[in-house]
Amino acid sequence: MDIRSLELFQHLASNLHFAKTAESMFVSPSTLSRSIQRLEDECGTTLFVRDNRKVKLTAAGSKLLGFSQQILTEWKKVKWELQHEHQQLQGELSLFCSVTASQSHLPRLLDNFRHKYPQVEIKLSTGDPALSVSKVMQQEVDAAIAIHTPDFPAELEFLSLGEIPLLLIAPKDTLLNRLEQVDWRQHSFILPESGPSKRIVHHWFAEQGIRPRIYATVAGNEAIVSMVALGCGLGIVPEVVLDYSTIGQKVNRIALDDIEPYQLGLCCLQKRADEPAIQALFNC
Repeated sequence: MDIRSLELFQHLASNLHFAKTAESMFVSPSTLSRSIQRLEDECGTTLFVRDNRKVKLTAAGSKLLGFSQQILTEWKKVKWELQHEHQQLQGELSLFCSVTASQSHLPRLLDNFRHKYPQVEIKLSTGDPALSVSKVMQQEVDAAIAIHTPDFPAELEFLSLGEIPLLLIAPKDTLLNRLEQVDWRQHSFILPESGPSKRIVHHWFAEQGIRPRIYATVAGNEAIVSMVALGCGLGIVPEVVLDYSTIGQKVNRIALDDIEPYQLGLCCLQKRADEPAIQALFNC
C-alpha cells in the first residue's frame, strides 16, 4: 500500500467511475484497475462491487476510505511542513470555482499568493458553482470559491470575499428599466434549476406575493442571461455574471433592493485549514 494507490482509491471512491478517475488522475484504465486490485489483495477483501453499468463502494471500501482520507491529509500536511522548513512553500494547490469567479475574484486572490509562493503549482478547475461545496467536502479540491447558504456545512471554514447583489434582467426590446413597470401576468420567467439562486428567487417571489409564469427552468446563471437576451422572458442573476458576460449588454438591468445577495467566499475543510498551503491562501 502506497500514497499513490490511496490517492487513486480515494478519487474512485468519491466519483465511482473508473474512466473519469483514470482521466483525472492521468493513468490508464488498466493501471487504475491493477492498483485497485492490489489494494484489495492487501486488504484481503473486496473494496468495490462493479458491473457493466455501475460501481459501488463496499462496507470494507467505506472503512478504507476513512483511513485513506486521514492518511492523505496527514501526508500532505507533513510534506508541506518539510518544504516549509526550507523557507519555500512548494507543491500543488487545487482550486475550484465558477467561470465567472475565475474572472472576477480569483485573479485578486491569486496575484498576491503567486507572488509570495511562486513554487506552488495552482491547479484550477471551473464549473457549476453549486458543486463547490461538494468538491471540497469530498476532497476533490483543496479549496473553492463558494456561496454561503443557510445549510452551509459546519465542517467547512469560510472566508468572506464580499456580497454579490442579484438583479432582475429583461430583454432589451421590452424597454423595462424599473421593477414597477413589470406586469408579471404578461412576462414569462426563466427559473434557475438549482443552487443558491433557486432558493433566493423562490423566497423573493413568495415575499412579493408573485406567482410567475415559468417559461423554462435552466442550469447556470449564464444560461439564464442567454435566454433572456433571446427574448424568452425575465430572469434574476448575480450582477457579477452580467459584468463578465459577453452578452450582458443585450439585457436591461433592473435593481431589486429587497432581495438577498450572494455571500461569496473561499472555503476549505476545517480539519485541513492549518495545512500550510491552504493557510497561506486564506491569509493572502
